[in-house]
Amino acid sequence: MDVDGVLNPFPECPEGFDEHDFFPEDDEPVRLLRDHGAWLVELGEVFDIAWATGWGADANRLLCPFFAVPEYPVVELPPVPFEAREKVPAISAFAGNDRPAAWVDDMITAEVVRWAEERPAPTLLVQVDSAVGLTRAQVDQILSWANELRTGSW
Repeated sequence: MDVDGVLNPFPECPEGFDEHDFFPEDDEPVRLLRDHGAWLVELGEVFDIAWATGWGADANRLLCPFFAVPEYPVVELPPVPFEAREKVPAISAFAGNDRPAAWVDDMITAEVVRWAEERPAPTLLVQVDSAVGLTRAQVDQILSWANELRTGSW
């Protein structure tokens, strides 16, 4: 699960989101929607959620208490700033090849698509509009995909 552009939309604050000054040294506030906490809980009932974000351990420190969710594993990414395509090796190593995976991000690159297509296990890519953030329809899409995997065979 990415954070910026997914749980923290930009460049404007969408309706329903509140702004937080988690990083006073940054020009932009962090924009969060309380509903995302309940959605993360729902997803966590089906998936092993992991943070795949430049926030690193700060995602657990700042977001988990806000959303009232347990801490999640953190995928070790290159130092910030990094190119979106540089997430692929770290997420590939974390996810492995033997279980389904859903990648939720606002930056789905050609490298991400190629990785998903070549992976032996089922892989869902969910492209989030960074100006809107994660939507209920996308959460439902992810849950529906997981349900299809449970009732079918891959």
